[in-house]
Amino acid sequence: MVAAAKLRRARDAAESARPYATRMAAVIANLAAGVSGDGAPLMLVGTGSQTRELIVVATSDKGLAGGFNSSIVRAARDYIAEQIAAGRQVSILPVGRKARDQLKRLFGERYIAEPEAGVPSLAKAQEIADLVTARFEAGETDVVTLFYNRFASVVSQVPTRQQLIPAQVAGSAPTIDLKGAGYEYEPDETAILAALLPRNLTTQILAAMLENQAGFFAAQMAAMDNATRNAGEMIAKYKLIMNRTRQAQITKELIEIISGAEAL
Repeated sequence: MVAAAKLRRARDAAESARPYATRMAAVIANLAAGVSGDGAPLMLVGTGSQTRELIVVATSDKGLAGGFNSSIVRAARDYIAEQIAAGRQVSILPVGRKARDQLKRLFGERYIAEPEAGVPSLAKAQEIADLVTARFEAGETDVVTLFYNRFASVVSQVPTRQQLIPAQVAGSAPTIDLKGAGYEYEPDETAILAALLPRNLTTQILAAMLENQAGFFAAQMAAMDNATRNAGEMIAKYKLIMNRTRQAQITKELIEIISGAEAL
């Protein structure tokens, strides 16, 4: 019941964040169409190399949610193993205690920080985005990939991999119908993108955290419902065994009394 009450608020927050994240991607996609060459922001076009990758794995801090956290970690673990086998230099940013604990035995030496997920907020998303941006600007990573669970429904949370840097927005973002109009940008597209891309990074991380929270409460509600049902079935089973045992004991005592009386 508690998880169900929290789920309603978390689902509303996740669904409210989706249009903003989608619209941000659409704006960047349309701006990116007019940008090319050496002047394009690195967060959009990349460094030209893919040898160093930072993988952000976002889970919850708590458990008792069935396979919610394990599904994210499993997808991230398989991807990390593939990248290491391909010869890439992989670093990991686990967001949430479950990601930190489950990946530490195999990849603990690759951690760059260990922030907790906490309550999703713009400040928390900005903190994670700052860690990612600082590492990218320092030339310590070429590609940034995010793993999280996308909330599909109360019974379905989809492990999702999203590339944050270089920003992949052109293929997935909806196009904006200009209705034949032409736009001139002031400042130019490159300057606008340089300001928008860091904000887009924060927006996508915040949206992923909100999706994660909604999925976590849904998985927790389902897990608690299953646990309650299993507990009820176990109570009924043991109550039946208790009643049968008690009836057998009473029957045995009655037989002994009747047998004793007949013997006299």
